[in-house]
Amino acid sequence: MKRLNRFLLLVSLMLCYAPGNHLSAQKRKGIPNPKSIIFLIGDGMGYNHIKATNYYLGIAQQVYEHFPVQFAVAHYPAKVGEYKANNPGSNYFSSGYNPHLAWKDTAYVKKDYTESAAAATALSTGIKTYNNSIGMSLDGDSLVNLVQWAKRIGKSAGVVTSVPFSHATPAGFVAHNATRTQYAEIAREMLLDSRCDVIMGCGDPMYDEDGLFQDKKWKNSKYVGDSVFWQEFIAGSGKQIKFKVNGATRIVGDINNDGRPDPWTVIRSVDEFRALQHGKTPARVLGCAKVYSTLQQGRTMKNGETKDSPPFVTPFLETVPTLANMVSGALNVLDNNSKGFFIMIEGGATDWASHSNQKGRLIEEMTDFNEAIQVVVTWVNTHSSWDETLVIVTGDHETGFLWGGDPFISVKDQGKHNLPLMKYNSTDHTNSLLPFFAKGSGSELYRNWADECDSVRGPFIQNSEIAQLIHLLWGE
Repeated sequence: MKRLNRFLLLVSLMLCYAPGNHLSAQKRKGIPNPKSIIFLIGDGMGYNHIKATNYYLGIAQQVYEHFPVQFAVAHYPAKVGEYKANNPGSNYFSSGYNPHLAWKDTAYVKKDYTESAAAATALSTGIKTYNNSIGMSLDGDSLVNLVQWAKRIGKSAGVVTSVPFSHATPAGFVAHNATRTQYAEIAREMLLDSRCDVIMGCGDPMYDEDGLFQDKKWKNSKYVGDSVFWQEFIAGSGKQIKFKVNGATRIVGDINNDGRPDPWTVIRSVDEFRALQHGKTPARVLGCAKVYSTLQQGRTMKNGETKDSPPFVTPFLETVPTLANMVSGALNVLDNNSKGFFIMIEGGATDWASHSNQKGRLIEEMTDFNEAIQVVVTWVNTHSSWDETLVIVTGDHETGFLWGGDPFISVKDQGKHNLPLMKYNSTDHTNSLLPFFAKGSGSELYRNWADECDSVRGPFIQNSEIAQLIHLLWGE
């Protein structure tokens, strides 16, 4: 019956929102059409990442754990394995997610998992693809992502992350490339070819992991295009629209359909990020923090800190913004558009900490992500409403196979400001289900997509179905 109801809903929405079928307000009455959509992704974040953080902080639940729409998400790719040049179809098809085996066979959960690029592509286009793909289909075609979709209907759009802005998740919402490792190409596409109003993240090659200026020897410039392009891009802040790339002239995009290219205003210092949170803003902003790969996770461990230490042992870098600072500034830019906006916000280094099996730094990164979500909720309550905004919180995959001990033993609370009993059982991704939380305009319709069931997590949807509903809600 649920599948039939979902089918009927799809048919009705598709008829109402078919391209070119512009309905009157009366005919559209009752069909959710959120003005703005805010999509938050905890990279590598599973159920136990949230639970462990709550236990350490002495918090019963995060604000999003009170959202009215909650279930699980399956995130396997269409194809797994290593990408092979000139043959994106060479990797093998995924076996999917089997609820019975997932809670019985730990080896099963550790295979056929997605990685961030394929997951981001599914989350942003509604189509599952092969691992390492950035916005490309199994056949090598470019897919329409949610940033493009938003710009197509006159809204503003942006991506914000705590890792390099050209990394897999933000790239998957903006760019198109056969493989995620082509960072320089992806960075240039995001900055020169996309119509993004806001891009924020890390990757500045002039600074190291501790935010220290590299006067004589820069870090690898791949995350920002290349060293020559990056210097020219910074120098041209607020005015330059033409750039030379590999001998060809490239022109930045037009973000407001007035027929004129719109230059980027580049901000880098923590003071500039904080200033952007209030008052008048530039039309278009690239925010690249003065640090190399992550806002905080990659900083040098001090004071005897190890991967098993509690959080906050090593003082935070004071020269970089928090993810919450970035999000607040990005919202202040994007909400200038009376038609609304789309933004993807990634807590990216939760994944990096989990790959390194860092317990304390995982909690640091989860805390940073949770504080960014609180900024979003406050913005909705203060500057918008839940009747016109849809907020989604989920992950892209689980990293670390995190449990209280061996797999399937619960994380155990040891009291506030004490690390809970927690154990990583892998240094890689798993195929475990993820949590999904939604609130606001259209969120209740996701219940029609949750038509598969897990014996432990209950109803679940596919990651690709998250974007599919957004496409329908935002149909023209």
